[in-house]
Amino acid sequence: MTTSSVSVLITVTGVDQPGVTSALFEVLSRHKVDLLNVEQVVIRNRLTLGVLVAGPDDIAGGAQLRDEVTSAIGAVGLDVTIERSDDLPVLEEPSTHTIVVLGRPITAEAFGVVAREVATLGVNIDFIRGVSDYPVTGLELRVSVPPGAAYGQLQTALARVATAEGVDIALEDYSLSRRAKRLIVFDVDSTLIQGEVIEMLAERAGALAAVAEVTEAAMRGELDFAESLHKRVATLAGLPASVLDEVADQIELTAGARTTIRTLRRLGYYCGIVSGGFRQVIEPLAHDLMMDFVAANELEIIDGKLTGRVVGEVVDRPGKAKALRNFAQQVGVPMEQTVAVGDGANDIDMLAAAGLGVAFNAKPALREVADASLSHPYLDTVLFILGVTRGEIEAADAVDGTLRRVDIPDD
Repeated sequence: MTTSSVSVLITVTGVDQPGVTSALFEVLSRHKVDLLNVEQVVIRNRLTLGVLVAGPDDIAGGAQLRDEVTSAIGAVGLDVTIERSDDLPVLEEPSTHTIVVLGRPITAEAFGVVAREVATLGVNIDFIRGVSDYPVTGLELRVSVPPGAAYGQLQTALARVATAEGVDIALEDYSLSRRAKRLIVFDVDSTLIQGEVIEMLAERAGALAAVAEVTEAAMRGELDFAESLHKRVATLAGLPASVLDEVADQIELTAGARTTIRTLRRLGYYCGIVSGGFRQVIEPLAHDLMMDFVAANELEIIDGKLTGRVVGEVVDRPGKAKALRNFAQQVGVPMEQTVAVGDGANDIDMLAAAGLGVAFNAKPALREVADASLSHPYLDTVLFILGVTRGEIEAADAVDGTLRRVDIPDD
C-alpha cells in the first residue's frame, strides 16, 4: 500500500541568531520528511526562513509536528507558521529580467513609482535585494515580464521614471548571458578619466576655448568626429612633445575607476581602452591599470614637436566599434559577452556592437541607444549593473588590503 505525500511550508521569522536552522531541522529529522526547498533572507538582523518539506498525509494537519516545531522555534525566541503547500512548483521559474535602480538617495517615493509602473504592465517582482550602499544606494529587482509588448512598454516607462525621479534604472535580461560577460572596454575622456585630454593639450597651445567648443559639438553628434579631430589637432602644431608627458602626469581618474578595473580583473574579464584620444598620453595610464588592449590615435611628432596631424587610421565612431570587435576576436570572446562604456556620440557604434552598452554621464545621443545609462560620477556603478554587489567588492578588497571608503559630501 502506497502512502500519499503532501507538501508543508514552514516559515520562521524573528531576530536572527545562531542555532535557528539547527533547532528546526532537529525536529524535522525525527519526522522523516523529505526536504524540497529552503530559502532564507536576513535584513538588518531580521530573519525570514522558509522550508518546504514533503511527508505523509498526516504531517499537514498532525499536531505532533506542529507542536514540536513551534516549541523548538519558540525556545530560541522566534515565530513560526506551518501551512499545507500542495500543487505549487518546488522551484519557481527563473525571472526573465533584472531591474537595477541606483540613486543618491533612492527615495521611497521614487521606488514606489517604479513598483507601480511594473505592476501596471503585469510584471511580477520575484525578488529584491540591496546591491550597494556606497557610493550610491543600489537595489536589484528580478522580475517576470509577460511575453509580447510588455518589455518595450517597460523600457519606455522605466526611462520616464528615471528622468522624473532622478535615479538611474537599468533593465537587462536575467539569463546566463548576464553572468557570462568576459570583455569590457572603456572610452577614456570623461569616462575612465576626468576631463578631455585634447583640451588639456589645447590649453598649452592657447586654443582651449575654440577646441572645447568643437569637442562639445562632436560629443553631441553635431560634427563628424574625424573632421573635428583633425581640426582640433591642428591647433597643437608646434607644441613640444614633452607636453604629452606633462599632460599624462596630470590625468585624474574618474572616482571608482581603480575599484572597477581591479574588480573586473578579479572576475576574469579582459579589460581594454578604446579612445578617440592619443596613444602617447593614454599608454602610461593603460600600463598602470594593467589593461589588456589599447586602441587610440597617434599624434605625429617630428624633430621633437607636434605637427598638428595624426598618424595612421583615425579611431573615430566606426573605428571604435571595429577595435572592440578586433579585441573580442583576439581573445575568442563572442560579441554578446562584451561590454562597452562611453559618454559621447562617437561611442554609439561601439555601444551598439557590444553585448551590453553602458552610457556613463553621457550626451543624449548616446543615452538614447545605450542598454543602460548611468548619471552618477562614480565608475564603479558599472559593477552594480553587471550584478556585482558592494559587499562582494569590499570583501575582496579587504583580503588584499585595498579596502577604503572616501567621504562623499552631500549633494
